[in-house]
Amino acid sequence: MLPQPEMQRRTRSWSSGLSRAVLGLAGRGLGASLVLLTLASLVFLSMRLLPGDMTSLILGEQAGEAERAALRARLGLDQPLALQYVDFLWGLVRFDLGDSLARPGTSAFSEVARALGPTSALAFLAVSLGTVLGVTAAVCAVSPWLGARRAWVHRGILAVAATPLIALAPLATYLLAVRWQVVPLPGDPEAGFVGLLFAAGLLGLPLGAQVARIARAALLEEVHAKFLDVARAKGGSLFRVWVIHALPPASGPIAVVVAAQLGALLGGAVVLERLFERPGLGTLMLNAYASRDVPVLEAAVVAAGLLFVVAQSLAGAVQAWLDPRGQGEDA
Repeated sequence: MLPQPEMQRRTRSWSSGLSRAVLGLAGRGLGASLVLLTLASLVFLSMRLLPGDMTSLILGEQAGEAERAALRARLGLDQPLALQYVDFLWGLVRFDLGDSLARPGTSAFSEVARALGPTSALAFLAVSLGTVLGVTAAVCAVSPWLGARRAWVHRGILAVAATPLIALAPLATYLLAVRWQVVPLPGDPEAGFVGLLFAAGLLGLPLGAQVARIARAALLEEVHAKFLDVARAKGGSLFRVWVIHALPPASGPIAVVVAAQLGALLGGAVVLERLFERPGLGTLMLNAYASRDVPVLEAAVVAAGLLFVVAQSLAGAVQAWLDPRGQGEDA
């Protein structure tokens, strides 16, 4: 049993750490709420203060005044701007920005919820593939079994990291899906899971390159660690030495970079969906813009911003948990 002073010291330390964690989460929640409020306000104002009549953009110049008046009443544009803003914020709280103009009777957030499923599946699979590919490449880049070819692996990692997704995805699709036909087109409705897997692989490659860079640096710091010497002395295989023993101590930086890239990954998913005509949030936003479906466009932009803010908040929480330096000293 610990002495009483030691128990009190540990209790104070634990309480202090818990308080800092709660305050940190509260601060991140407040910051995320302010960012989301700013984004929602910009979406609201951009739809109402830009030059031109919104009803003319939606209905066309040939629409009669009666049709325009009915649409203004439906969208609340006949009310003062301040009252419109209050109604808009209240609608966000209730997840109700009205019905879709393109699909009457279907709420805007229902359209967004339907699109979130494919986007979430694409992003989740891309994170999984990118992490596995990145860690595998990092282990290959530092392990002795490849000899001089480790340098080629490292160069490949740097090349992928420096290549923009918007350039990599069309080239890889042309070669693999069109010319060599080893995979289906990722936007083909008949492609099924294989198409999803290919699209997620393209999206996960940049993440994998970032993970590989960080994981390689972390593993190189463990090369001369004594516990690895012990594992080698016991006759452990190269796989056991590097994957079982060396990789766990390097998992902190890897988890931090994966969390930090989540926001960018969501943005990449939106771009990739539109590039390959896959269903999802990105396609929904652009289709709503093309059809002037204002409630769906507002809901989709706010939902995308919410996903980004939540991803970045989770990244900050993971980083603070794995690397508490700078969070204050224990009492």
